[in-house]
Amino acid sequence: MNQLTNIMKKIAILGVLAIIVSSCINRSARRSFERYGVHGPYDAIIVPGVPFENDEWSEIMKMRVHWAVYLYNQGTTKNIIFSGSAVYSPYVEAKIMALYAEQLGVDTAHIYTEERAEHSSENLYYSYRIAKDNNLKKVALATDPFQGSFLRGFANKIKLHDIGFLPIVFDTLSKIDLVTPAIDPSTAYVDDFKSITERENGFIRFQGTMGKFIEYEEGDDPKSKKNK
Repeated sequence: MNQLTNIMKKIAILGVLAIIVSSCINRSARRSFERYGVHGPYDAIIVPGVPFENDEWSEIMKMRVHWAVYLYNQGTTKNIIFSGSAVYSPYVEAKIMALYAEQLGVDTAHIYTEERAEHSSENLYYSYRIAKDNNLKKVALATDPFQGSFLRGFANKIKLHDIGFLPIVFDTLSKIDLVTPAIDPSTAYVDDFKSITERENGFIRFQGTMGKFIEYEEGDDPKSKKNK
């Protein structure tokens, strides 16, 4: 009986901690959104990809796409850049997210896809380059607070100081009807696919996440901007 009581106490403590952490994350996301949201409308937001598996989107992809559509509908951004190659499954993540966004009402003329990135740091940088190459000058990252926190630090590391941050605010997202529209994923399918887990070991993937393999455009390499 005492053992059961102790287990229940631990579960209760973990539940309270989860609520506290969630509340802190949401407050931090809201502060960031309020700080950068006032500088809108943005020419584009960057939305990093998530694997599409078992012919359905994950809860994380659903959140990111719906948040991007919300920002688009609110006029916070004029365009959306979805980013991600076929990494863990044979579907190009950027194309899948674009298909969902189209079905949720985003004009295809305002959707860009970055289909090269295999790591989150690459999502940020390669999408940033797409924005600049298309004269989309004011850019923000729009993703969940967890990934956003890491990529904010990475942006500072490589000296991309002109990027805004519009993380998902969960109490705002909770008011959105997170419907799942029907899409045809076959257009995003890649033949002869090989998962990144078969091509790279865990250490190499970690290095990729940290941006080690990014191919920088001239003038973007942080090593050349040490004194800037």
